[in-house]
Amino acid sequence: MTLYDELVARGLIAQVTDEDVIKDLINNGKATFYIGFDPTADSLHVGHFMALCLMKRLQMAGNKPIALVGGGTAMIGDPSGRSDMRKMLTTEQIEHNCECFKKQMSRFIDFSDDKALLVNNADWLLKLNYVELLREVGACFSVNNMLRAECYKQRMEKGLSFLEFNYMIMQSYDFYMLYQKYGCNLQFGGDDQWSNMLGGTELIRRKLGKDASAMTITLLLNSEGKKMGKTQSGAVWLDPEKTSPYEFYQYWRNVADADVLKCIRMLTFLPLEEIDAMDSWEGAQLNKAKEILAFELTKMVHGEDEAKKAENTAKAIFTGGDSADMPGAVLTEDAFKDGVVDVITLVHQAGLAASRSEARRAVQQGGISVNGEKVTEIDASFAKDIFEGEGAVLKKGKKTFRKVTIS
Repeated sequence: MTLYDELVARGLIAQVTDEDVIKDLINNGKATFYIGFDPTADSLHVGHFMALCLMKRLQMAGNKPIALVGGGTAMIGDPSGRSDMRKMLTTEQIEHNCECFKKQMSRFIDFSDDKALLVNNADWLLKLNYVELLREVGACFSVNNMLRAECYKQRMEKGLSFLEFNYMIMQSYDFYMLYQKYGCNLQFGGDDQWSNMLGGTELIRRKLGKDASAMTITLLLNSEGKKMGKTQSGAVWLDPEKTSPYEFYQYWRNVADADVLKCIRMLTFLPLEEIDAMDSWEGAQLNKAKEILAFELTKMVHGEDEAKKAENTAKAIFTGGDSADMPGAVLTEDAFKDGVVDVITLVHQAGLAASRSEARRAVQQGGISVNGEKVTEIDASFAKDIFEGEGAVLKKGKKTFRKVTIS
């Protein structure tokens, strides 16, 4: 099976500009390809995960990845998939986020001996002269065509700023520059980036008279059609300080039955024959499949030792035991009044509810327990001493735990 055939079999390919050209490039290790990552936070998240896995697959087959960090485009903000304008970041925030990305990408991509490149589009975008850009690049874009792009349609009803309108031109210019500087002949991106990517291939054709290719990756959606990688408390991050290895493991361990085999096929490096054999699994076997998914992905992101710890912690908790590796939460002194903390504050500060009203609902619905005792009264409170030493085990529902201590 060729690499391209494997990508198709894993359900990774959404759209391509020229299938025969792309097959030849990636199957024969002739692709110098790029994927862009806008540094809008100080960590990559699950939304970036599939792109990183794809880069790893292609590099293993002899192709050369370019990880493009969008230090320049992040100053504008991509309107794709947005109903509102992104928060504007300072130059210092963007630079910090870029450095964080570099460290995390190295777990997936081998940057040694020129096997891959890490570049920042701030190196050329921030030096552009506006009038020259209008003359040299702006003339290559049709406003009518741009307004038909899906990424702009979604924003037109609530108002698309001229700032965001320029994003397609910036991304297209990235491909144009990478083609000239590094011989980059292929761009990958999420399926919501298709219009931006076509803009790049067209700019290269019009300015250089050359052909470049683009391929979009299937978005990671759950069975309800929603993007995966979000929890009630926010994004699932690759940084262990933001999402612990245990929480990362548990996210994948708790995916819906309808999604588990799709995730194994798209995200893991297990042989397709082994995955195909799981297609007939049902019931308890699907729980085993979820454990395989959670372990494989946690190992990839955090290393095998952390994956084993997370797996052992999960098994210990769900068999009624405890574990030193349970995710923790620390209460501050101001959480206590007269030496006690009320249950609403406890649940909220421990990170098991995004707001006090959500914490109240969890208690009222009988979903909260402390040290194995269900809490049903919203005015329940707990003395400070139970959180000292080893701390107290706070549980929400059947699968979410925190070992709560005091600072």
